[in-house]
Amino acid sequence: MIEAVIFDWAGTTVDYGCFAPVQAFLDTFNEKGISVTMAEVREPMGMLKRAHIATMLEMPRINAEFQEKFGRNFNDEDVDGILEVFTAKLMAELSEGTQLKPFLLETVEMLREKGIKIGTTTGYTADMLAPVAKRAAELGYNPDATFTPDDTDGIGRPKPFMVEKNLEVLGVKDKANVIKIGDTISDIEEGKNAGVRSFGVIEGSSVMSLSEAEYNALSDEEKAVKIAETKEVFLKAGADEVLLNLSELVNFI
Repeated sequence: MIEAVIFDWAGTTVDYGCFAPVQAFLDTFNEKGISVTMAEVREPMGMLKRAHIATMLEMPRINAEFQEKFGRNFNDEDVDGILEVFTAKLMAELSEGTQLKPFLLETVEMLREKGIKIGTTTGYTADMLAPVAKRAAELGYNPDATFTPDDTDGIGRPKPFMVEKNLEVLGVKDKANVIKIGDTISDIEEGKNAGVRSFGVIEGSSVMSLSEAEYNALSDEEKAVKIAETKEVFLKAGADEVLLNLSELVNFI
């Protein structure tokens, strides 16, 4: 019997396509005079944002461009400076409101009817998540537990510590009865490292990287290709199951 489901936030339960942080990263690096692609931004998605920035700066192409522009390799001050700009841009994006993903409220209602507890983890800091969680609550989504890397000494995914905090607070008796659901590779790794079942969700995920309008505009054949490609990414990362969307969780449980 499933005791708890632990959801990610952006790209999993809110922000279809996980575009708020992506756009903030694109704008931030552009402001710093470093060109980055959406694919490069999305590769470390789900990590603590400071670690995300450092990971991008270590990418060979981006690192070469940084060294060509500044005549040296990056340092901690560079990462902190980029993080400061990114945080300001992200908060501006988040202040415009949070939209819940399709099937979330129905899925949560089903979980509660079965007595299943709901936890969450995120790559956002507590300050970043605050407006998201506030708006989500206004729209009817209120998890039983929420942990950010700020609650785990600044250590985020793929380490398991946020999941473990959830298990403790939710009073989970057996890790085998827990499902962690996310939309990035680091989400899958977080769940596996915590010793719980780790699920990926396809529609609206950072891995698929399409807006809801873009996805709905695809033909059935095009959707099938994108779904298969996204599923393969999650499976290669070690996912135990891959859901098309959150509504499929009902049938699984």
